Amino acid sequence: MAERGSGLNGSGDRTGSISTAMLAGLRRREPSAWNRFVQLFVPVLYHRCRKKGLQPSDAEDVVQEVLLRVAAKIDTFHRSKEGQTFRGWLWTITDRKIVDHFRSRGRSPPAVGGTDAGRQMQQLAADDPTTTEAAFQPDSDCLLARRLLELIRADFSEATWQAFWRMTVEGEKASEIAADLGKSAQAVRQDKYRVLRRFRQEWEAFQAGP
Repeated sequence: MAERGSGLNGSGDRTGSISTAMLAGLRRREPSAWNRFVQLFVPVLYHRCRKKGLQPSDAEDVVQEVLLRVAAKIDTFHRSKEGQTFRGWLWTITDRKIVDHFRSRGRSPPAVGGTDAGRQMQQLAADDPTTTEAAFQPDSDCLLARRLLELIRADFSEATWQAFWRMTVEGEKASEIAADLGKSAQAVRQDKYRVLRRFRQEWEAFQAGP
C-alpha cells in the first residue's frame, strides 16, 4: 500500500498540511474545515475545561462558547509577533471563557497544581507516542499531538504505522519488528522516521499559523 500525501509539496511548502488547509478553510467558512477543526480540537478544549475545574455540563457550555468565538474572530488571527501561534490563541480564548464562567457565578477558578497535577502531566507525557519537545508542553498540547497523530495515521499503510508505533511507543527493536513485518531493520527505521517527520511538519505548521 503506497503512502498517501506527506502534507508538503516537493519544495517543502506546507500549503498541503492538515493545519494550514484547515485554518485557510476556516477563514473561507468551509464546512469541511470546521468539521476538521471540531474533530481535532473539541476533545482537547473539553479536557482543558475539566482540568480547570469545570463540571462536565459546564465544560460543554464553555467549549460551545469557544467555538462561537473562534467562528467570529478567526479573521482577526494573524501571527503578528514572534512566538504567537494558533494554538496559543485558542488556549487564550478558552482560558478567558473559563474565567468568565466562574466570574458569572461569583466564584474564582480553583487552583490547579501540586502532586496530583504533576503526576497527571507525567502520565500524559509517558502516554504520548511522540518523543519530541511537544510531549513536554502543557497537557493541552500533549493531547493535541495525540489527536494530530490519529488524523495522520490514515495517510500511512498499516505496516508503516506498526513499525513506527512498535519502535517509538512500545520500544521494540527494529530487528524484531522487521522479522514480524517482513521488512529489513533499516526499512523499519525509515518507517518510524517517516511518520515522525510528518508529525513534526504538521506540528510546525500549527505553530506558524495562517
